[in-house]
Amino acid sequence: MNQTQFQFNAKLWLRFIETAQPYFFPLGLGTTPIFLGLILALLVFVVCFTFFLVLGLTFAGEALFPAFFKNGAEGLVTQVDWLARSWFPLIFVGLLFICGGTFFLQRQNLRQRWKQWVLLGLLLFLLFVVNGLNVILSFVFRFIDTALNQKNSEVFWQFLWVYGLVIIAAIPIIVAYRYLRLKIGLLWREWLTQHYLNRYFRHRSYYRLDSNAVNVELDNPDQRITQDVKAFTTVTLDFLFDILDSILTLLSFTAILYNLSQTLTWGLLGYAIFGTVVVIFIGTRLIRINYEQLRLEANFRYSLVRVRDNAESIAFYQGENLERNQVVDRLSYVLKNFDLLIIWQSVISLFQLGYNYFTRLIPYLVVAPLYLTGKLDFGAIVQSSVAFSQVLSALSLVTNQIQGITEFAASINRLGEFYESLTEPAVDINKPSSVISTQISPILTINHLTLRPPHSPQVLIQDLSLRVEEGDHLLIMGASGSGKSSLLRAVAGLWIMGQGEIDRPVLDDLLFLPQRPYMIRGTLKEQLLYPKPEQYVDEQFLQSVLTSVNLPGLVQRFGGFDAEENWENLLSLGEQQRIAIGRVLVNRPRYAILDEATSALDIGNEETLYHSLQQLGTTYISVGHRPSLSRYHRQCLEILEGGGWHLRKL
Repeated sequence: MNQTQFQFNAKLWLRFIETAQPYFFPLGLGTTPIFLGLILALLVFVVCFTFFLVLGLTFAGEALFPAFFKNGAEGLVTQVDWLARSWFPLIFVGLLFICGGTFFLQRQNLRQRWKQWVLLGLLLFLLFVVNGLNVILSFVFRFIDTALNQKNSEVFWQFLWVYGLVIIAAIPIIVAYRYLRLKIGLLWREWLTQHYLNRYFRHRSYYRLDSNAVNVELDNPDQRITQDVKAFTTVTLDFLFDILDSILTLLSFTAILYNLSQTLTWGLLGYAIFGTVVVIFIGTRLIRINYEQLRLEANFRYSLVRVRDNAESIAFYQGENLERNQVVDRLSYVLKNFDLLIIWQSVISLFQLGYNYFTRLIPYLVVAPLYLTGKLDFGAIVQSSVAFSQVLSALSLVTNQIQGITEFAASINRLGEFYESLTEPAVDINKPSSVISTQISPILTINHLTLRPPHSPQVLIQDLSLRVEEGDHLLIMGASGSGKSSLLRAVAGLWIMGQGEIDRPVLDDLLFLPQRPYMIRGTLKEQLLYPKPEQYVDEQFLQSVLTSVNLPGLVQRFGGFDAEENWENLLSLGEQQRIAIGRVLVNRPRYAILDEATSALDIGNEETLYHSLQQLGTTYISVGHRPSLSRYHRQCLEILEGGGWHLRKL
């Protein structure tokens, strides 16, 4: 991997935007500034709303409890009175209208997205409330500690009651805040997973990104859709609100700390900047290591999945030792990279521990002399310690969360690569002959086709032209590896590398039958209806289809068409191939393409199935080796070595 790929750079930011933005705002050229503007407008709206809420609650509290507010919160009342008489209320009213108008102007783009914006706004509001409660508690503790030091029982018990009331109000608010963070993360994960799944199955990207292929564009798409999407949605919200919380904490507690000691405030700022620079330098290395760890863990897991999926074949070949060695090799790569990871994590932990432990002494060293000389009350020591830790935590977000940030950056890169690979392959307009052209036509026609496998200059078939009229059944023969199945892939649009043109019906009018049929997880009826299980077909007709493919007792054997079994293991390959022919009889496509689809059948069953296809009226194209196949076809294409071919009538 190129190490420059794993930096905090513009590419990482662009990949983050293309992953995060679509859930809240349509992704398109030039829309990101609008999206960021809407986030800013929402934040300003919440700030303005919170401002008026604080004014209202303060005036209501002063009216209900005048004695308490006069004795214990006189400074707050004075400050709120000044704000109410200033220009701030008018300014904030104007900002509320501007923010509301911004969202109104974008209402077309925000259709079906109002829910996430409302939840996001509610979360921002609760974040302000939680931060305000922390500030209130810092003053409450200051008054309690000062009252204890002065042995003032009246003030002590008064503020102890205040503390109890604040806690009673704070607990449900904090729980609601945490619940909504998890809830919006869950909704975001659901949307983003479906978004990626839609792109994954569109344009047959799942085939192009097949992890079983020798040359893959990227590794383990299954992990990127499951684990990486989950991590992205959860961690994005965590970081977003942690950053906002840090900003609010910084603004509120810095004011408290600055009033207590300017020296302490400036020293803290320099200390936090030093710690951030150091961990960013170390964290750049961690991004690459975390990226590799995600990839290697996925490869290790997939090697075990392959053993499970091919257990019977491995058992027949007695290939346990080889498979075990391959799995152990992948495990060794995982452990080797993880060993490097824990070394770097230990280096960061060493720095973080020293960084955090040393900071506990600083407030006492600066504030204690002020208390001892009578310049501050006793509660100021506790409040300064709390304010110091809050401000340091806000300034040290990167320092303390660097391991999570590097893992997050690795996930962004993996999702960004995945998103880019899911776009439809671009055609080079300067080399139009490098891609096979496909046109829709009722008759299958191949014109001057030269076929090459993906990522290879090898020519499988050179300048092939043929036409398959209705009922003019075609047999394709040739040596193993000559390109018979590859020609079918080109007809299906799976392989496009080469030259020439293929005219064919729409894919709904073609049905491809591989040598080993795909048996879905579902009922017996759904096996026959595949790939259109939603269509309605009478069970009596389905029974006649099973009789036509020489499986008349299958329904009775499994107890009805609604039986759900592990069909791939319960049915023999020959029975599965007959089920696949039954799908042709049910779906009645214009063309059926059989890639050695009767290889597991005896001559008698093969003859029965082909007679059923002939009576159906479907034109079929068969790939096979048996000489007996010739009697069921009208023309034969023989593919020769080196790309040559020969077409003859039968």
